[in-house]
Amino acid sequence: MTGIETAALVIMQMSQAHAAQVMRQFSEAEAEEIAAEIIRLRKVEDGHAEAAITEFHARTRSGRADTRGGRDAAATLLDAAFGEERAAGLIDRAVSSAGGHSFEFMDSVDPSHVSRVLEGEAPGTVALVLAHLRPEVASHVLGTFATSIRADIAQALASMGAPAPEIVEIVAETLRQRIRSAVAPADSTEVTGGVQPLVDIVKRADVAAEYELLEELERRDPALAEEMRSRMLNFGDLTKFEDRDVQQVIRGLDAAALAIALHGADEAIAELVRANMSERNRELLDDEISLLTRVRKAQVVEARAEIVKAMRELESSGAITVKEETSGSEDEGDDVG
Repeated sequence: MTGIETAALVIMQMSQAHAAQVMRQFSEAEAEEIAAEIIRLRKVEDGHAEAAITEFHARTRSGRADTRGGRDAAATLLDAAFGEERAAGLIDRAVSSAGGHSFEFMDSVDPSHVSRVLEGEAPGTVALVLAHLRPEVASHVLGTFATSIRADIAQALASMGAPAPEIVEIVAETLRQRIRSAVAPADSTEVTGGVQPLVDIVKRADVAAEYELLEELERRDPALAEEMRSRMLNFGDLTKFEDRDVQQVIRGLDAAALAIALHGADEAIAELVRANMSERNRELLDDEISLLTRVRKAQVVEARAEIVKAMRELESSGAITVKEETSGSEDEGDDVG
């Protein structure tokens, strides 16, 4: 019996009030693991509960009937421990974890194998599988589909909640049989459907794939495209950082690439960049800008992608921080003279 299993069994023997007090002592990640175990246990016989209590050198209350777990029990416990708002997110991730272990065998399978076995599957099925893969693997798999199909999958993933464990197991077992020879041990990733897992996947795609997908989603579902963009740092978000953070972002960038990135950009962004450069680097930038003639849209997108990449990496590591929500814009026209 693992520590998580033991903890879940012991907590299930407590009253809700006492269990909530205990749960508050855990981090959110630990609470998710315990909640996922409670969901998996569903119903526990006295023998197993007694064994868990023995490990903690305590005993269950006398006359206690067999204890029940399940989603409702876990949801009630998390709500009491963390409050309704935080509990809502925790229970969704816990349910995903409870079913997500079914896909552990796929985490280290070559993404090309995953792509082949998913070929021809419905977008909803592909979305379910991607939601249980590590984001970097899911991004590679998503990139193997045609743009229109990627958009179908993206919409399915964004609108998908926590699937029933039975459905997850059926899909996992089918895929397990198809790629049994490619199975390798791996760490599981506790995720579920929704916009954020989709964002995590898309951010790891190359800039062309990200751009094409967002453009297609803009045509199909503008609200979803806007929601994704709001969760992903983009070039216009450079104005959301303090000067010292901007300096970190542009430090070491090639003047020629920076000149292309600023081509057609909002004036506020251009001024912010210039204000955070040394006089010598401003002169180099001005020289490069003066040499620009006809710039293709693809060149601008690629140059800005390098800046966005630096922003995301620094923000993810905690080196820079968004100061506050402000509106930003960027003008990316086609070929400009």
